Amino acid sequence: MLISPAYAQAGDPTGGLMSLAPLVLIFVVFYFILIRPQQRKAREHREMLAQLKRGDRVVTGGGVLATVIRVTPESDEVVVEISKNPQVRVTVAKNTIASVLREETEAKPAEEAAETKPDRKARKKERAEAEPAAEAQPAAEAPAEPPPANDQPPPRQG
Repeated sequence: MLISPAYAQAGDPTGGLMSLAPLVLIFVVFYFILIRPQQRKAREHREMLAQLKRGDRVVTGGGVLATVIRVTPESDEVVVEISKNPQVRVTVAKNTIASVLREETEAKPAEEAAETKPDRKARKKERAEAEPAAEAQPAAEAPAEPPPANDQPPPRQG
């Protein structure tokens, strides 16, 4: 015949490029959903371990609450106290420390505390003034008593 078999089987030259597009799209989605957040979490964990200092309250990977006693920067070990008894000390690997417990509620400065007290007194005074006003209003008439209960069961249908 007049058409060669090799020329007849040739497809669209952009078809090969378009077949890679779904794979690239899947990789991009995996990167933004899985890989990037995991890298960020690992970086934050490394920074937390680098900032570890004596007196920090920590939670180990096993769920044990402890207080850091000694941190040696060149070692991967931390000495922690797991009891109020100072003789109960354990050496743990830094990587097993899951989190550092921080005090989220810090003591407010005296200035802020002084500002909030008058507000509380003012609110309490407003409530006290509102209560007598509510009592002075006539109460709505109570609804009539419900009809007496009928001891007979409802009639059967069907």
